[in-house]
Amino acid sequence: MSKAKRSTIEVLGTAIGILAQPEGDYISLTDMVRNFDGAGALIEQWLKNKDTVLFLGVWERINNPGFNSLEFEGIRNEAGRNSFFLSAKKWIDLTGAKGLIASAGRYGGTYAHKDIAFEFGSWLSPEFKLYLIKEFQRLKDDENDRLKLDWNLQRTLAKINYRIHTDAIKETLIPPSITKAQASIVYASEADLLNVALFGQTAKQWRDAHPDAEGNIRDHAPLEQLVVLTNLESLNSVLIRQGLPQSERLTTLNGIAITQMKTLLAAKNVKRLK
Repeated sequence: MSKAKRSTIEVLGTAIGILAQPEGDYISLTDMVRNFDGAGALIEQWLKNKDTVLFLGVWERINNPGFNSLEFEGIRNEAGRNSFFLSAKKWIDLTGAKGLIASAGRYGGTYAHKDIAFEFGSWLSPEFKLYLIKEFQRLKDDENDRLKLDWNLQRTLAKINYRIHTDAIKETLIPPSITKAQASIVYASEADLLNVALFGQTAKQWRDAHPDAEGNIRDHAPLEQLVVLTNLESLNSVLIRQGLPQSERLTTLNGIAITQMKTLLAAKNVKRLK
């Protein structure tokens, strides 16, 4: 739990934790009830409700292939009786549920997938639910804006390095007194050298495979590839000035691209961007 990305929103004066999990965002039910009367028992009271059990069962059947439907049928038959008790941990242990998380620790407590948390919010208070949705969406909008900013910054750096790259081509590979058309062939060839090293295909091959897409292969690259592209452009300009033939540069740059992509994808700060 502590390794997951954790964010916090404030809803009507209550700080509520949100965990990013592979299945989606999970909202702390423990935090949600903190300022309600009888907070300690509210989650169990909600889980005891037969409508809640039915809702959780539908969610799990839609989203969790490993859901134990047989155990669920037994729980559903008991739900609503005065003697019925269901905790988040019991629900998870019996059915293999994925929609709830129950854990100890610094950020422990009961968390629920946002679909379920919003349903719980309705049970607590319609007003609370509406503010919860509003603040959650604001958080998601802020995160998307930061991702776009990071992508645009990296795209700008790639364009700056492209100029350094083309200058190296102009000064080293292009002989004097040739036409602009002849020069453009060399530039395109070197651009595709980077495309093949990083993307495994030329610009034309990508366009042929995506005839309806706007822009070029680099416009559709994720942030990690743009980071590596920026590095490859700088490295290739150095290799060009050193006089290495194109075939050797392609092999070298491809190896560097593979290594850097593996490093980036394994880095914790990159995982948080996803």
